[in-house]
Amino acid sequence: MLHDRVLVHPDAESAERMSGSGVVIPATASVGRRLVWGKVVAIGQYVRQVEVGDRVLFDPEDRAEVELAGVEYVLLRGRDLHGVADPAAGGERTGLYL
Repeated sequence: MLHDRVLVHPDAESAERMSGSGVVIPATASVGRRLVWGKVVAIGQYVRQVEVGDRVLFDPEDRAEVELAGVEYVLLRGRDLHGVADPAAGGERTGLYL
């Protein structure tokens, strides 16, 4: 990766979700701006906020899709990331630092 770019593999659960009442909402359903989670696969030399393996939150509209070896990834700038999940939180709180 070059400069401030981040290569992210979007979570499979971002494709469709379930409402509180159990209704499945497809990924194509139109809602406001919904952020999605993904795992950082590679980072450029000027990215300091995240590391490879971090789980990050990003806007699916601010992206470029890339397919490598049959796997789809998302290419983002470091500034387009909205949050990073803290794996040490253990489910106690939100586990996010924004």
